[in-house]
Amino acid sequence: MNDKKADLLQGTLDLLVLKALSLQPLHGLGVSNRIAQISDGTFDVKPGSLFPALHRMEEAGWLKSEWGESENNRRAKFYSLTKAGRRQLEAETEGWERISMAMMSALRAT
Repeated sequence: MNDKKADLLQGTLDLLVLKALSLQPLHGLGVSNRIAQISDGTFDVKPGSLFPALHRMEEAGWLKSEWGESENNRRAKFYSLTKAGRRQLEAETEGWERISMAMMSALRAT
């Protein structure tokens, strides 16, 4: 696990949430845990940031939710991607790939 935590850059939270939900529906804590897992512990998304983002993304039509039972038998809201959410994930992934390649090029310039 990476010992260094990183602040989320503007616009990265949406992409990380969409990516976390790309395989299966998850409840809020599951989304947070999945983000930590796929970022090798670099990003630790707190509820105060995550839940407003989930609600905003649901209102935008990228996510849908339904109530279910968590692994510890508690009632939880599970989020999943809509078709629009999958398209958004693809668009944001392409955008971040362009940005990261440009940054790598800039950092390697002499």
